[in-house]
Amino acid sequence: MMTDPASDIKREVLQLVELQIETLRRDGHLTDSDLEQYRARSGEISRLYQELDRIGRTRFDLRSARAS
Repeated sequence: MMTDPASDIKREVLQLVELQIETLRRDGHLTDSDLEQYRARSGEISRLYQELDRIGRTRFDLRSARAS
């Protein structure tokens, strides 16, 4: 069974956001490694949202083309 790519991306975003929240909830100071991983996850979250936007636009364009 094939899954919807947007659903997979949304699930990945949620996992990354949970990791971001866990990082910020830690007691004490964040290490340089923590900050580096946090920044990397932030970049990945942004990239995934761009991919979701692209998928949404493609679907919209396909629906518009069919309606014409």
